[in-house]
Amino acid sequence: MSFHALCREARERPFDEVFAGVTAETVRSVLAKDDRTPDDFLSLLAPAAEAVLEEMARKAHELTVRHFGRAIVFFTPLYLSNHCVNHCLYCGFSADTAVPRRQLTLDEVRAEAEAISSTGLKHLLILTGEARRVASVDYLEQCVTVLREYFSSVSIEVYPLESGEYARLVRAGVDGLTIYQETYDEEEYAHLHPRGPKRDFRFRLDAPERGCAAGMRAVNVGALLGLADWRREAFVTGLHAAYLQRRYPQTEVGISLPRMRPHAGGFQARHPVSDRHLVQILLALRLFLPHAGITISTREDASFRENLLPLGVTKMSAGVSTAVGGHSDGSEQVGQFEISDHRSVAEMAEVLGRRGYQPVYKDWEPLR
Repeated sequence: MSFHALCREARERPFDEVFAGVTAETVRSVLAKDDRTPDDFLSLLAPAAEAVLEEMARKAHELTVRHFGRAIVFFTPLYLSNHCVNHCLYCGFSADTAVPRRQLTLDEVRAEAEAISSTGLKHLLILTGEARRVASVDYLEQCVTVLREYFSSVSIEVYPLESGEYARLVRAGVDGLTIYQETYDEEEYAHLHPRGPKRDFRFRLDAPERGCAAGMRAVNVGALLGLADWRREAFVTGLHAAYLQRRYPQTEVGISLPRMRPHAGGFQARHPVSDRHLVQILLALRLFLPHAGITISTREDASFRENLLPLGVTKMSAGVSTAVGGHSDGSEQVGQFEISDHRSVAEMAEVLGRRGYQPVYKDWEPLR
């Protein structure tokens, strides 16, 4: 069965009926298991599980330390371009948002690389808006050629590509793919993406699988929390990661948990996710997917990110700018969204050390 069919089937489940039968004791019985089914995962997301969060946290911490130790991989995003032809209602880079548009030259890409690599980071995530005629695959390949001189791992978070295009970038040196579905609710997705190529729900949904098949070492999925009901979004996100793990065991499958943040367009989340509910999502995912990496970005504030450390997090961004050229030119530019944790890489490393965690700057060396 394709994931599109699984996604639709999962979204049609009568959650209210399922949750009515879940009690705190149901959740405790799930915690006692060594392996957890999708139905168990759904129980961990139920309202009744909120009474068992501390017990869930202890089990999630135990699993994380067992499989990942006390190591947190550091990375930072590099925005190459903010040109975009999509009209996404929630994005600061939407085509109808009046923000200055810019794309880095290769010399500017090198300047960004030098500024970032001076912090010691070896994992980089490059991002663009969706404007194929501007930020083309040719352009991406040229940028990757420059960036591979500075970083051992270069991941992409760009518009969905065809299988052959992913394979081409893998040959150029890209080893990771992050692509958020934004929302797994197909009807809500259509509302939020009224115009532009991003309106194609299925093409985006299948992109992570195309990346896995093309040879990406690591593939990261997620939903933008706040766009639709968070319990359904978290459930389908977990199923998506599990599906990829089963079909592509050679690929490191991870999950990100981005929450809506303010941006230039002023869109307000219609389904806000509280801190407590974000914790529940994180714990449920860790308990369902003990081998999956989980990323918490600088969308969350400093103290909250620190409190999430023991609960299942394995990867964090640091020294972040969401503006094009924001690492090297120091100008006051409009970013894709407002970040909440402005700490430098060194400051983040110091905090992790105090809390008994090891900041990891590099955990991958590509074959030359």
